[in-house]
Amino acid sequence: MDVMVSVKDGELWSHDSGEPSGTDGESLPLVLLHPGVGDSRIWDGLLPRLTERHRVIHYDARGYGRSPAPTSPYSLVEDLIAVLDHYGVARAVLAGSSMGGATALSLALRDPARVASLALVVPSVTGAEDPLSPEFMAEVGRRAQAGDVDGIVTMMRGVSATQGTGDDPEVTAHLKAVVPAWFAVHPHHVPDPPVYDRLGELDVPCVLALAEHDQPEVRRVNETMARRIPGCRLVRLEHSDHFPTVREPDAVLDVILDAYALAR
Repeated sequence: MDVMVSVKDGELWSHDSGEPSGTDGESLPLVLLHPGVGDSRIWDGLLPRLTERHRVIHYDARGYGRSPAPTSPYSLVEDLIAVLDHYGVARAVLAGSSMGGATALSLALRDPARVASLALVVPSVTGAEDPLSPEFMAEVGRRAQAGDVDGIVTMMRGVSATQGTGDDPEVTAHLKAVVPAWFAVHPHHVPDPPVYDRLGELDVPCVLALAEHDQPEVRRVNETMARRIPGCRLVRLEHSDHFPTVREPDAVLDVILDAYALAR
């Protein structure tokens, strides 16, 4: 069921699949957190198989997809907490891709009792260096001022979607949908506290998927994250860039289900 969830000074579009038929209603919910290079529709190809077994909650971050743009300062982890509270979820398995992975990690360190396990797919993490250079971001800014959305999409495909060929229509559609969100949220997004140097404090089962064709800087950070997180299982996706749900959906499904099986 689609629901607009109230958050501080705003609202988020969300969807709760409900408990699968034949279950006792006591299993842990699975919460999916989308990346910055796509909205919650990035998970669409996996949802039918996930909802067969689990109650799945997913939502659009502010300004993305079906969620209104923010009008005041906000925190991604506080919005996640608001979604969990809305649905009465005391504890869940979190699966986060890129930006969503950073949010999942932030909650796991802020309130570990609410996180049963983590599936991190090409995750970002607060406190790590931005993989995109200042020069790259300056050029994005210039194109934004010129209204050149197609140019920004082409730039992002060049660094995040190296496994694509030609126009790469599915990835292009995801990027075109979110470029306006990047500029709508920028003045209002308050980064959550840095956790990169605190990953050794985590006490949550974790599976981390690294994409072998992602940006070198992202791969290096992901490898470091897997070393720092106690007991983390590292999975290497041999045919993926920063869009694993597009490139290797079955492998991403396995990562999520493996993390769910580790929940405690």
